[in-house]
Amino acid sequence: MKRVLFYLKPYKNYMAFAWLLMLIELAVELTHPLFMAKIIDEGIIKHDMRAVYIWGALMLGTSLLAFASGIINSFVAAHVGQNFGFDLREKMMEKVQSFSFANYSRFAASSLITRMTNDVTQLQNAVFMSLRIMLRAPLMVIFGTVMALLIHAKLTMILLITIPLMLVFLINMMKRSASLFQSVQQRLDGVNNVMQENLIGIRIIKAFLRWRYEVSRFRQASEKLMTQTTRVLRTVETTTPVLLLVMNSSLIAILWFGLAEFTSGSATAGQIVAVINYATRIISSLSMFTFILMAFSRARASSQRIGELLEQPEEEGDQRLKGNDFQPLGGKIEFQHVTFSFPGVREPVLDGLTFSVEPGKTAAVLGATGSGKSTLFYLIPRLYEPDSGEILIDGQNISSIQPAALREQIGFVPQESHLFTGTIRENISWGKEDASMEEIVEAARRAQIEETIERLPNKYETMIGQKGVNLSGGQKQRLSIARALIRKPLILLLDDSTSALDVKTEARLLSALQEENCTTIIITQKISTALQADQIILLEDGRITASGSHEDLIAGSELYRRILASQYGKEGMPYVKASR
Repeated sequence: MKRVLFYLKPYKNYMAFAWLLMLIELAVELTHPLFMAKIIDEGIIKHDMRAVYIWGALMLGTSLLAFASGIINSFVAAHVGQNFGFDLREKMMEKVQSFSFANYSRFAASSLITRMTNDVTQLQNAVFMSLRIMLRAPLMVIFGTVMALLIHAKLTMILLITIPLMLVFLINMMKRSASLFQSVQQRLDGVNNVMQENLIGIRIIKAFLRWRYEVSRFRQASEKLMTQTTRVLRTVETTTPVLLLVMNSSLIAILWFGLAEFTSGSATAGQIVAVINYATRIISSLSMFTFILMAFSRARASSQRIGELLEQPEEEGDQRLKGNDFQPLGGKIEFQHVTFSFPGVREPVLDGLTFSVEPGKTAAVLGATGSGKSTLFYLIPRLYEPDSGEILIDGQNISSIQPAALREQIGFVPQESHLFTGTIRENISWGKEDASMEEIVEAARRAQIEETIERLPNKYETMIGQKGVNLSGGQKQRLSIARALIRKPLILLLDDSTSALDVKTEARLLSALQEENCTTIIITQKISTALQADQIILLEDGRITASGSHEDLIAGSELYRRILASQYGKEGMPYVKASR
């Protein structure tokens, strides 16, 4: 909670001003029963209209002051709450961007969305209420009781007995509901997760006619959220009837004993009215505790979830900062006995990898699904850190290079082409913020996507839907490659990035890539792609079983011969040799 509330520090002056305005409202509310007592005892009973006018005018004037204070307080409270939420969301987004890949595995995307939206909203509501009524209600209970004691101590003893009992009851309810609200937020994570999966996979859901099953999944997640929320609300809402029952009973007792005091002359009518007035205001404030309890309990649960996110360690060497501690030479890549396993998994994904790729050369990585090809790529830009061994670039261990400095030299095209909502121009220039239009066009040309773009009505200003929904798989792959090429990288990593291309387009693309002055590693399943590389690395179960040229692997690797035969057949072997 302290970690989250730290972001209120810039607004402490606004908060102090809001509380001052709230105290003015409270002071007016506390003095009004006294004025009413004066009007009754000095004006109505004594038939003195002058006293009625004086005290009435004083009540009206202070009411206008309280009204103005309340309006301004609401504006200030809203200002603090909204800005606090903005700062908190911004900091959470920065934190998420600073995560290492190991951190991402701890939080589902749906959970991150819930924390940055609903959980922040709960805290905003709590901040607003704290500046508006959260402190006002308990202060009214305390000072209202004090004022009632000053007017008539004997009648107020009833309140002194019931109020502490109610406070103990409320504290216990708050402790119980806090854990319940945390489970509500977790159920909300589940609902968001199902929604996210459905929206992303809507095409395949329709294609496989699985919408009934997905609706059932959503209904189950939604029912869990509804059931848990209902359980929490039932728990919290029981506080209001209990409070009203006890406090209204105390109000009846005050009226009963007040009559006896008035009959005996120990209390005036004005005093009884004032005590009753304070009692009703205290009852009203205690009834607000239900809403305060709910808001604070939800805020407490949300703050724990947000604090958990903010306390995650950042990636070593903040990736958001520009680096200057890496002076590359030619882009030679070396793996020396590299072993890696994912967090929480004992079995290594990569086991003792040793190979090198000379500067400006192209290496193709072949292997079955799950052999560790993509994981190998993740290690080069330090998206993951190896368990043991060394990865060198131009002789320098990348563990000593700031991630930002390293990644500035790398063009990375992931297996799943991810484009952003915006224009084609914006998506290509995403790889280089200050790219000129000439550079964008040149990158598109080298990625073999220029002709396709020129045929579009708005060309480079054509809008791309979310994740490139209005583009084909091959078009998305080529735009992703253009985004990487515009950086003029020292090292280019292509993770099966030509799988959706036809043979001719792929051949033109690979030919264009050979003109790039960079070291290239291509993950592929196709022998035709691997044939264009200077060396081929064969992975099997996280180990390199063979490495070398096409001819070397034909001569020395049974696995490579099987892959070759599966794609070309035995009768196609001479064609493969001729294509070299």
